[in-house]
Amino acid sequence: MAKFGTVPERRRQLLALMREAGQPLPGEALGKETGVSRQVVVQDIAVLRTEGYPIVSTSRGYYLDEPKQAVRLIKVCHTNEQVEDELSTVVNLGGSVLDVMINHRAYGKVTAPLNIKNHRDIRMFVNDIQSGKSSPLLNVTSGYHFHHIAAEQEEILDEIAEELDRKGYMVDRLPYEIEL
Repeated sequence: MAKFGTVPERRRQLLALMREAGQPLPGEALGKETGVSRQVVVQDIAVLRTEGYPIVSTSRGYYLDEPKQAVRLIKVCHTNEQVEDELSTVVNLGGSVLDVMINHRAYGKVTAPLNIKNHRDIRMFVNDIQSGKSSPLLNVTSGYHFHHIAAEQEEILDEIAEELDRKGYMVDRLPYEIEL
């Protein structure tokens, strides 16, 4: 039974378990894997659904109703003014931006779901930023941040990474960041 330090880490693990399983997983089994009760799993599933994850409940358990996709963690660095271009680059090449994550020296990993799949999602995100509702996480770490990006094939992810690199956004991960 693995115990996860924070609630977001546990929820990421629940998503990973459902993605990898290929079949519904009972709440009790998910609880055992993450070190919590079945009821806590039910609460986590409810929160993940509100964040936009397509989790389906069946009599045999929970599963993630996502098309099978290739997913890659990338590290990028850019300014606030380049956010829209970065996101558009991913979407234009057939990818989606699942989340944003920073590696803060005091707070550790901070992750927020984005689920940006199209230009409408980009406009809404950029409008929220420009309206002053909040500022991008990249401001906390001098522009450095991570994204899980998804696409139908690894080759599309390669193309996205190459284009982000060509634009000067991609940066190498440091040795301690490899396992993020």
